Amino acid sequence: VLQDQQYSRLGGRALVNVDVRVIAATNADVHEAMRSGRFREDLYYRLNVFTVHVPPLRERTREIPVLLNHFITKYSAKLQKEAPPVPDQLVSAAINYNWPGNLRELENFAKRYVILEDSEAMLRELSLLRAREEAADVGPSEANSVNQPQGLKSLVRSLKDQAEMQAIAQALDQTNWNRKEAAKLLNISYKALLYKIRQFNLDPGRTPRSRPAQPSVGKLVE
Repeated sequence: VLQDQQYSRLGGRALVNVDVRVIAATNADVHEAMRSGRFREDLYYRLNVFTVHVPPLRERTREIPVLLNHFITKYSAKLQKEAPPVPDQLVSAAINYNWPGNLRELENFAKRYVILEDSEAMLRELSLLRAREEAADVGPSEANSVNQPQGLKSLVRSLKDQAEMQAIAQALDQTNWNRKEAAKLLNISYKALLYKIRQFNLDPGRTPRSRPAQPSVGKLVE
């Protein structure tokens, strides 16, 4: 099909002509995959008519403010909320973070900000994520001197749990504790929301600020 733009149906006798454009994308090193035998060379050379290389987000930091505002506008409209302002300090922190998850990570970050409307919490999150990256780049002896008493991993997990708990509590308050509507708002399953409510020990009369949670692992499922 790629080479001749023709195919025959199963059991058919006539050739069918097609006029299509095939777009293939990957984040893998295709040349390395071909050398190791994990990707067919003949397929590569049939696909490789024109290549567009999209660098990771950390290599095009000038786009981060535009993309951040775009995603905030997108989810504000989707959640029917007024778009929260983005302080310069938060934009600067976003530019200085490497975003290993690229656009998907930035989009989820913007979505959390729309839900929480707490720039200080988002700044702390970026600060801890950046500290974790820096700790991963140094040796074990250097990392031990950087880590805080309770451990950097625990601090990052605690912050993520706190942000997740606040997002869930706000969604529940916004929907008057209609769990099905809150699950839709958070884009998670109903069962996952029930589990999170039990995990964070939430109820209609208790807020995250009045009762700190003690979760083991907290991660919203997109």
